[in-house]
Amino acid sequence: MTLLDRFLKYVRIPTSSDDKSDSVPTTGKQFKLADILVEDMKEIGIEDAHRDGMCYIYGHIPATPGYENRTRIGFIAHMDTSPDFSDFPVNPQIHENYNGEDIVLSDSGRVIETAQFPHLKALKGKTLITTDGHTLLGADDKSGVSEILHAADTILKDGIPHGPVSIAFTPDEEVGTSADNFDLEAFGAELAYTVDGGPEGEVVFENFNACSAVFEVKGFNIHPGEAKDKMINACLVAMEINSMLPSGETPRHTEGYEGFFHLCEMGGDCEKAYLQYIVRDHRAENFKARQDTLLHIEKIINEKYGTGTVALTIRQSYRNMEEMIRPAFRVVEAANLAVERAGLVPTHEPIRGGTDGARLSFMGLPTPNLGTGGYAFHGPYEHITLEGMEKSAEIIENIIIIFTE
Repeated sequence: MTLLDRFLKYVRIPTSSDDKSDSVPTTGKQFKLADILVEDMKEIGIEDAHRDGMCYIYGHIPATPGYENRTRIGFIAHMDTSPDFSDFPVNPQIHENYNGEDIVLSDSGRVIETAQFPHLKALKGKTLITTDGHTLLGADDKSGVSEILHAADTILKDGIPHGPVSIAFTPDEEVGTSADNFDLEAFGAELAYTVDGGPEGEVVFENFNACSAVFEVKGFNIHPGEAKDKMINACLVAMEINSMLPSGETPRHTEGYEGFFHLCEMGGDCEKAYLQYIVRDHRAENFKARQDTLLHIEKIINEKYGTGTVALTIRQSYRNMEEMIRPAFRVVEAANLAVERAGLVPTHEPIRGGTDGARLSFMGLPTPNLGTGGYAFHGPYEHITLEGMEKSAEIIENIIIIFTE
């Protein structure tokens, strides 16, 4: 099976996860792709490929005789796609010898514009894969799944000497729970890579520190005609809380290593209201300062309006994996060399979000993230090139060879 055929096969299978579900996996339809992947893995020679009851897939490529003592490395990708557009069949469009211009997405009324995505001009002449504009594509992360299996197939078919290799495919990454039930013992690797990034050649080992923060405001409702010095309008207090945060530190106004406060949701009435934020920063000291700011706002509001007016709940989400990867930096150095051997220059942009690799790194498995060749994930403008996927698969093969050497 070619890499393109494999990718098109997988993206047509619906696997969206559900952030409102408490089951594992969050949607039963993820089992369909999982069972297909197990069969495909066995077909290329991964004999112990299996799915557990929670829809996690594990398989191993035993070392070539004489190479059993090499570092046990692993590759991980997720099977689920974003909950958006979950009820629509994916209809991939292939643009061979892409002309580098705007792309009209079928009859959807949507256009992938070069003005919005200037990198498109650099993709001229390549085989570009898009949606028909009605769904996302699912390259996040079925490109990673396809590339890992393509690389494994090449290593086995061509008889390339290799050390022990572990492979895992997981559910529910898009809703942030895929590392929760990951079986490190079953996986059996010392170092690993998630294959879940953007352009080919990415080697990412930094991500945001992250938490959620919820302000719950308790007002005091009374007839407005008798409200003088008595009424506490919860909605107005919520507005006051938000006004106390720096207006320039939102996702719209930040980039690179700059952190933010992101107001995701708000609601309420005079009697009660709430504000729901996510808080992000790459640097641990800045991340702590942001949380201290929120706590200080809670203190000020309660001093102004009375104890119990506002309650702040902060929940930690994930931490910057660089802290755990630096002591095992050979995992990054090997990836850099693999990218260079593929004729590319490795890039190291920090992830302005999270990754399973962050969770796994703090669980004891250093796991940076590799690019897949894709762009504009999580929406109908998602696209990827065949050439980018081929390079990403080549990088995986090179990593296996480098750790064998």
